Amino acid sequence: MPVVAEPEADSLAALLDLLPSGTQGVDTVERAKAWLELHRDEYAAVLGPGIDLDDALKLCEQLRTNHPTVSVVLVRADFDTAVLARAIRAGARDVVAVEDPQALTHALERALEVYRALRGPDGAQRSGTVVSVFSPKGGVGKTTVAVNLALMLADHGVRRVCLIDLDLAFGDVAITMQLFPTHSIEHAVGAEHSLDLEALEPLLTRHADSLMVLAAPGNPDVRERISPLLVTRIIGLLRQHFDAIVIDTAPAFDDPVLAALDETDELVLVASLDVPTLKNVKVALETLDTLGVAEGHRHLLLNHADDAVGIGPEKVEAILGMEATSRIQTSIDIAAATNSGTPIGLCAPDHQAARALRALASTVAGDGYTAGAPATPTDEATSLDAEAGRARARFRLRRNP
Repeated sequence: MPVVAEPEADSLAALLDLLPSGTQGVDTVERAKAWLELHRDEYAAVLGPGIDLDDALKLCEQLRTNHPTVSVVLVRADFDTAVLARAIRAGARDVVAVEDPQALTHALERALEVYRALRGPDGAQRSGTVVSVFSPKGGVGKTTVAVNLALMLADHGVRRVCLIDLDLAFGDVAITMQLFPTHSIEHAVGAEHSLDLEALEPLLTRHADSLMVLAAPGNPDVRERISPLLVTRIIGLLRQHFDAIVIDTAPAFDDPVLAALDETDELVLVASLDVPTLKNVKVALETLDTLGVAEGHRHLLLNHADDAVGIGPEKVEAILGMEATSRIQTSIDIAAATNSGTPIGLCAPDHQAARALRALASTVAGDGYTAGAPATPTDEATSLDAEAGRARARFRLRRNP
């Protein structure tokens, strides 16, 4: 699939409407370069009219040497023979006018032909990592963690990430992100054996920060019609198309959640520092051990981890028998960010909660992950980054069976 870079949101949306389903949109040339470094199977880079011409031509020159199978298509509001000559010398495949969508379509068809000629029609199939966020107790901040984790892994379009709301009765992902989806997982009911990517993609809702969301049903009664087989089918299809699939699960071991856990590569357990929650998490861990879910790839996040509650993190770790990966203190700012529809990781990247969640993303993603880090790290941020550096699991963009 192509990647398109365009800083103007409206212009980017218009280009995405013209490009093949599944095209990744980013807002800068730098993010396009980062995307192509991670996705060696892309065949085209479309640079919109808002990209500075010199920056666009510099990328053409770099890709001509480093990624010869990637065709660069420049979309310009106006251009002349001098611009065409410069583009050809830099290695651009095509230059098309912004008001000529048919020319853009033909340019991408030629780019795909070139790619297939150089690489062959069959390429390595993407197999994304499934990250499930789970807690056996509701109200511990599981959805907040899942939303922020997905956004940080996506990093404004550097990675292709899909967030699934699998709390089928009372899912809050869409409202947390102020999305108003026209489709949800409900619209895949009955397609357990026939669902394909072409049918699944229209059910996804795009968030402004290049994250795709598969929303929960609007009616709680629908959950009875969503089978474990359908959940497995959806996850399998999304693996082929995304680098990471983050799943916000229901707080129970129901059949759809069990199906998702069977597909899970990295498991984030969310707990708060109160006795009932810790009791439930302890029992859940025993169940996960019995099921063999994500053994060696579990990450404990302690929410509302305040010293004043009388149960310290060290005691929690001793009770649960696992080390805490990240800790988040109680803060009214988190609730305010949720109510505003802008997750804390986006509106306040230097907030202690955002740093803790970024450390969690780094732990899940593995070495080399950097996203949204503050320009001048504080001591706490440095400590969290060091903690993340001890990550046990690497982000498997190409999953090993």
